[in-house]
Amino acid sequence: MRVLHHLEKSRSFRILWAMQELGLDYQVQFYLRQPNLSAPPELKAIHPLGKSPILQDDGLVLVESAAILEYLQEKYDRHDFFAAKAEHSKQQYRFWMHYAEGSLMPLLVMQLVMSNVPRHVPWVIKPVANRICDGVKKGFVRPRLKEHIEFLENHLAENEYFAGPFSFADIQMTFPLEAVMTRTQGRYPQIQAFLQRMQQRPAYRRAKQQEQQLEAQQDRQDDSA
Repeated sequence: MRVLHHLEKSRSFRILWAMQELGLDYQVQFYLRQPNLSAPPELKAIHPLGKSPILQDDGLVLVESAAILEYLQEKYDRHDFFAAKAEHSKQQYRFWMHYAEGSLMPLLVMQLVMSNVPRHVPWVIKPVANRICDGVKKGFVRPRLKEHIEFLENHLAENEYFAGPFSFADIQMTFPLEAVMTRTQGRYPQIQAFLQRMQQRPAYRRAKQQEQQLEAQQDRQDDSA
Protein backbone atom coordinates (compact mmCIF):
# COMPACT_ATOMS: atom_id res chain seq x y z
CA MET A 1 0.00 0.00 0.00
CA ARG A 2 1.24 3.48 -0.86
CA VAL A 3 1.69 5.73 2.18
CA LEU A 4 1.98 9.49 1.87
CA HIS A 5 3.57 11.28 4.82
CA HIS A 6 1.69 14.55 4.54
CA LEU A 7 2.65 17.75 6.36
CA GLU A 8 -0.11 20.30 6.79
CA LYS A 9 -0.08 23.28 4.42
CA SER A 10 2.86 22.03 2.42
CA ARG A 11 4.02 20.92 -1.00
CA SER A 12 2.70 17.49 -0.10
CA PHE A 13 -0.72 18.57 -1.38
CA ARG A 14 0.69 18.12 -4.88
CA ILE A 15 1.01 14.40 -4.23
CA LEU A 16 -2.48 14.06 -2.75
CA TRP A 17 -3.85 15.75 -5.85
CA ALA A 18 -1.80 13.67 -8.29
CA MET A 19 -2.87 10.39 -6.70
CA GLN A 20 -6.48 11.53 -6.92
CA GLU A 21 -6.00 12.30 -10.63
CA LEU A 22 -4.57 8.80 -11.11
CA GLY A 23 -7.30 7.12 -9.06
CA LEU A 24 -4.77 5.36 -6.83
CA ASP A 25 -5.41 3.76 -3.47
CA TYR A 26 -3.22 5.16 -0.71
CA GLN A 27 -2.99 5.89 2.99
CA VAL A 28 -2.07 9.22 4.55
CA GLN A 29 0.01 9.78 7.67
CA PHE A 30 -0.75 13.36 8.71
CA TYR A 31 1.71 15.65 10.51
CA LEU A 32 1.28 19.07 12.09
CA ARG A 33 3.93 21.74 11.85
CA GLN A 34 5.84 22.75 14.97
CA PRO A 35 5.33 26.24 16.46
CA ASN A 36 8.30 27.50 14.41
CA LEU A 37 6.54 26.14 11.28
CA SER A 38 9.16 23.44 10.66
CA ALA A 39 8.30 19.78 10.11
CA PRO A 40 8.13 17.55 13.20
CA PRO A 41 11.15 15.33 14.00
CA GLU A 42 9.09 12.16 13.47
CA LEU A 43 9.55 12.55 9.72
CA LYS A 44 13.27 11.83 10.12
CA ALA A 45 12.36 8.29 11.07
CA ILE A 46 11.03 7.90 7.52
CA HIS A 47 13.74 9.81 5.64
CA PRO A 48 16.96 11.38 7.02
CA LEU A 49 16.06 14.86 5.73
CA GLY A 50 12.76 14.83 7.60
CA LYS A 51 10.91 16.83 4.96
CA SER A 52 7.49 16.40 3.38
CA PRO A 53 6.27 15.05 1.06
CA ILE A 54 7.53 11.54 1.56
CA LEU A 55 5.90 8.72 -0.39
CA GLN A 56 6.47 5.07 0.46
CA ASP A 57 5.61 2.78 -2.43
CA ASP A 58 6.68 -0.71 -3.41
CA GLY A 59 9.63 -0.69 -1.00
CA LEU A 60 10.80 2.76 -2.09
CA VAL A 61 11.01 5.91 0.03
CA LEU A 62 10.56 8.88 -2.31
CA VAL A 63 11.10 12.57 -1.54
CA GLU A 64 10.97 15.87 -3.47
CA SER A 65 7.59 16.66 -4.97
CA ALA A 66 8.75 16.90 -8.60
CA ALA A 67 10.57 13.57 -8.36
CA ILE A 68 7.50 11.95 -6.79
CA LEU A 69 5.21 13.39 -9.47
CA GLU A 70 7.50 12.06 -12.21
CA TYR A 71 7.61 8.65 -10.51
CA LEU A 72 3.83 8.46 -10.21
CA GLN A 73 3.30 9.53 -13.81
CA GLU A 74 5.84 7.10 -15.22
CA LYS A 75 4.64 4.14 -13.15
CA TYR A 76 0.87 4.59 -13.01
CA ASP A 77 -0.14 6.86 -15.91
CA ARG A 78 -0.05 4.07 -18.48
CA HIS A 79 -1.73 6.12 -21.21
CA ASP A 80 0.28 9.29 -20.54
CA PHE A 81 -2.78 11.36 -19.72
CA PHE A 82 -0.73 13.58 -17.40
CA ALA A 83 2.54 13.93 -19.31
CA ALA A 84 3.33 16.10 -22.31
CA LYS A 85 3.16 14.36 -25.69
CA ALA A 86 4.35 16.82 -28.35
CA GLU A 87 8.11 17.39 -28.49
CA HIS A 88 7.85 21.10 -27.66
CA SER A 89 5.46 20.33 -24.81
CA LYS A 90 7.89 17.74 -23.43
CA GLN A 91 10.59 20.40 -23.17
CA GLN A 92 8.14 22.75 -21.49
CA TYR A 93 7.04 19.98 -19.13
CA ARG A 94 10.62 19.43 -17.96
CA PHE A 95 11.20 23.15 -17.64
CA TRP A 96 8.17 23.87 -15.47
CA MET A 97 8.71 20.81 -13.27
CA HIS A 98 12.14 22.19 -12.35
CA TYR A 99 11.34 25.90 -12.52
CA ALA A 100 8.73 25.75 -9.74
CA GLU A 101 11.23 24.77 -7.05
CA GLY A 102 14.46 25.90 -8.70
CA SER A 103 13.51 29.51 -9.51
CA LEU A 104 10.13 30.58 -8.12
CA MET A 105 9.89 28.95 -4.69
CA PRO A 106 13.31 30.18 -3.44
CA LEU A 107 12.13 33.77 -3.87
CA LEU A 108 8.86 33.08 -2.07
CA VAL A 109 10.69 31.34 0.78
CA MET A 110 13.21 34.18 1.03
CA GLN A 111 10.39 36.70 1.23
CA LEU A 112 8.73 34.67 3.99
CA VAL A 113 11.97 34.37 5.95
CA MET A 114 12.75 38.08 5.65
CA SER A 115 9.24 38.88 6.90
CA ASN A 116 9.53 36.54 9.89
CA VAL A 117 13.09 37.20 11.10
CA PRO A 118 12.34 40.53 12.86
CA ARG A 119 9.61 38.86 14.92
CA HIS A 120 12.10 36.46 16.50
CA VAL A 121 15.05 38.69 17.40
CA PRO A 122 15.62 40.48 20.75
CA TRP A 123 13.85 43.81 20.94
CA VAL A 124 17.11 45.74 21.24
CA ILE A 125 18.14 44.77 17.71
CA LYS A 126 14.65 44.60 16.19
CA PRO A 127 14.95 48.04 14.47
CA VAL A 128 18.21 46.97 12.82
CA ALA A 129 16.75 43.61 11.81
CA ASN A 130 13.73 45.35 10.32
CA ARG A 131 15.89 47.67 8.23
CA ILE A 132 18.09 44.84 6.97
CA CYS A 133 15.18 42.56 6.09
CA ASP A 134 13.20 45.37 4.47
CA GLY A 135 16.27 46.26 2.44
CA VAL A 136 16.68 42.68 1.21
CA LYS A 137 13.00 42.46 0.27
CA LYS A 138 12.92 45.84 -1.45
CA GLY A 139 16.28 45.64 -3.19
CA PHE A 140 16.47 41.97 -4.09
CA VAL A 141 13.39 39.80 -3.54
CA ARG A 142 10.51 41.96 -4.77
CA PRO A 143 12.05 43.11 -8.07
CA ARG A 144 12.99 39.55 -9.03
CA LEU A 145 9.70 38.12 -7.87
CA LYS A 146 7.86 40.72 -9.96
CA GLU A 147 9.85 39.64 -13.03
CA HIS A 148 8.86 36.03 -12.48
CA ILE A 149 5.19 36.81 -11.88
CA GLU A 150 5.00 38.89 -15.06
CA PHE A 151 6.74 36.08 -16.96
CA LEU A 152 4.12 33.61 -15.70
CA GLU A 153 1.23 35.99 -16.39
CA ASN A 154 2.40 36.41 -19.99
CA HIS A 155 2.79 32.67 -20.47
CA LEU A 156 -0.73 32.00 -19.21
CA ALA A 157 -2.14 34.77 -21.39
CA GLU A 158 -1.19 32.60 -24.38
CA ASN A 159 -1.53 29.10 -22.91
CA GLU A 160 -4.36 27.44 -21.02
CA TYR A 161 -1.90 25.16 -19.23
CA PHE A 162 1.85 25.12 -18.74
CA ALA A 163 2.88 22.32 -21.13
CA GLY A 164 0.21 21.56 -23.69
CA PRO A 165 -2.91 19.90 -22.22
CA PHE A 166 -3.26 19.51 -18.44
CA SER A 167 -0.29 17.63 -16.99
CA PHE A 168 1.53 17.12 -13.72
CA ALA A 169 3.52 20.26 -14.57
CA ASP A 170 0.33 22.17 -13.74
CA ILE A 171 0.13 20.43 -10.38
CA GLN A 172 3.75 21.35 -9.72
CA MET A 173 3.13 25.01 -10.60
CA THR A 174 -0.16 25.46 -8.74
CA PHE A 175 1.38 25.40 -5.25
CA PRO A 176 3.72 28.41 -5.71
CA LEU A 177 1.11 30.30 -7.73
CA GLU A 178 -1.40 29.94 -4.90
CA ALA A 179 1.23 31.45 -2.62
CA VAL A 180 1.85 34.26 -5.13
CA MET A 181 -1.82 35.17 -5.34
CA THR A 182 -2.10 35.67 -1.58
CA ARG A 183 0.30 38.62 -2.00
CA THR A 184 -0.79 40.21 -5.29
CA GLN A 185 -4.39 41.23 -4.53
CA GLY A 186 -5.81 40.04 -7.86
CA ARG A 187 -3.43 42.07 -10.04
CA TYR A 188 -2.68 39.12 -12.33
CA PRO A 189 -5.92 37.90 -13.97
CA GLN A 190 -4.32 35.16 -16.10
CA ILE A 191 -2.74 33.51 -13.07
CA GLN A 192 -6.01 33.85 -11.19
CA ALA A 193 -7.94 32.25 -14.06
CA PHE A 194 -5.45 29.38 -14.23
CA LEU A 195 -5.81 28.72 -10.51
CA GLN A 196 -9.58 28.74 -10.80
CA ARG A 197 -9.35 26.10 -13.53
CA MET A 198 -7.11 23.98 -11.34
CA GLN A 199 -9.26 24.37 -8.24
CA GLN A 200 -12.35 23.31 -10.18
CA ARG A 201 -10.85 19.97 -11.19
CA PRO A 202 -12.68 17.13 -9.39
CA ALA A 203 -9.39 15.52 -8.28
CA TYR A 204 -8.15 18.80 -6.79
CA ARG A 205 -11.41 19.19 -4.88
CA ARG A 206 -11.28 15.63 -3.57
CA ALA A 207 -7.69 16.13 -2.42
CA LYS A 208 -8.56 19.43 -0.75
CA GLN A 209 -11.54 17.85 0.99
CA GLN A 210 -9.36 15.01 2.25
CA GLU A 211 -6.76 17.46 3.53
CA GLN A 212 -9.43 19.45 5.37
CA GLN A 213 -10.83 16.26 6.91
CA LEU A 214 -7.36 15.28 8.12
CA GLU A 215 -6.87 18.70 9.69
CA ALA A 216 -10.29 18.57 11.36
CA GLN A 217 -9.59 15.08 12.70
CA GLN A 218 -6.30 16.29 14.17
CA ASP A 219 -8.06 19.26 15.78
CA ARG A 220 -10.55 16.91 17.44
CA GLN A 221 -7.73 14.74 18.76
CA ASP A 222 -5.97 17.81 20.17
CA ASP A 223 -9.18 18.97 21.86
CA SER A 224 -9.71 15.59 23.52
CA ALA A 225 -6.10 15.25 24.68
